[in-house]
Amino acid sequence: MRIVAALGGNALLRRGEHPKASVQVSHVREAVRGLADLAVGNDLVVTHGNGPQIGLLAVESAADPALSTPYPLDALGAQTQGVIGYWLARELRRHLPGREVVALLTETVVDPRDPAFARPTKFVGRAYPAPDAGRLHAEHGWTMRRDGDFWRRAVPSPEPSGIVELPTITRLVEDGCLVVAVGGDGVPTGPDHRGVEAVVDKDLASALLAAHLKADMLLLLTDVPAVMRGHGTAAARPVREATPAALRDMRLPDGSMGPKAEAACRFAESRPGAVAAIGSLTEATALLAGAAGTRVEAP
Repeated sequence: MRIVAALGGNALLRRGEHPKASVQVSHVREAVRGLADLAVGNDLVVTHGNGPQIGLLAVESAADPALSTPYPLDALGAQTQGVIGYWLARELRRHLPGREVVALLTETVVDPRDPAFARPTKFVGRAYPAPDAGRLHAEHGWTMRRDGDFWRRAVPSPEPSGIVELPTITRLVEDGCLVVAVGGDGVPTGPDHRGVEAVVDKDLASALLAAHLKADMLLLLTDVPAVMRGHGTAAARPVREATPAALRDMRLPDGSMGPKAEAACRFAESRPGAVAAIGSLTEATALLAGAAGTRVEAP
């Protein structure tokens, strides 16, 4: 099989954890234990989020007195691709001796005229109490939006329309390489190959990559066991199977499960036989077998 497995950024740095390297490396090792099993006998491409990591770098850059202006988001996204890709590739090689593994810096094409640039919605970085959020808005002009009881920076999240390195990724996969790509959604770039101040949704970019690669399965790995009907209530229950139409009818929240559900729907609709699954990172092999999570397939 050809599989694209998408790791959420929070799988590597969870809310409230100290953002030191050792914490994130520990989570990478935990993630790779499940991913390595998927790679046995299969083509595997791993993608990953970077919301906590790019947010941390943005705060550090903005606070650096040696800089007259902070680093732009496209450059920070490239930095996170490098460090997270390195951690993932290193651990995958340890678990899969003899398998070629490569982490590829990837650019995702977006339209600078996308209406999303006027409506920043994508959370990056840590959560702040209201007074700190107000200060950051005043100092740096950041858009701050409520996330539960706290506030986080929100940036534009335009639609991905292409992947610059797709031909290279395709050749590497066909040669048997395990590829880490579209890290943190890929560095957003315009048609003129100039970086864009935005963060593309990782799951939508992963679905686009999986469709172009003609993957058999897209696994959207997160920190919940499945899409839940009645999430947050005593009556919550997992959705085991759904068509794209049925999943869209659930109108899942934009800030959490909504983008994952839409990514699963888009991939399932990309060609006959394409299957997406949403579920826990710790149950990756069970997701592949259809024994866990939410399976999405077009009728």
